[in-house]
Amino acid sequence: MTHEERRKNTRVVFHTTATVHFAGEVFERLAIGDLSLRGVYLAGISGRRQGEKCEVALFLTGTSSELKLNMAGKVVRQDDKGVGIHFEEIDIDTFFHLKNIVYYNANDPDQVENELTENIPEGSFVE
Repeated sequence: MTHEERRKNTRVVFHTTATVHFAGEVFERLAIGDLSLRGVYLAGISGRRQGEKCEVALFLTGTSSELKLNMAGKVVRQDDKGVGIHFEEIDIDTFFHLKNIVYYNANDPDQVENELTENIPEGSFVE
């Protein structure tokens, strides 16, 4: 993800866990570094290739239930602490959950609304 793309998307700190499935390897209970409508930074993963495809599941735990958000993505950056994953496919319900997470955790919620109207997320919505 380029610096320009990063500036277009509000990123928030959101405390939950994620699981990532790469071809032949699964990483569970990963900490989220930051989250946006278009991607996530996950700590605790190394040795991945840029462009490598994956399936991401974020787990939202409430007082009485757990919700799992599923997205398809690819690795766009890596450092010594983790990887940045860009979401390429996301179902509409998951997108609206992500929008609410980012909106309610953002320093400037109006900016999140502007991002939605000015920059429709790339990728595919799936059913």
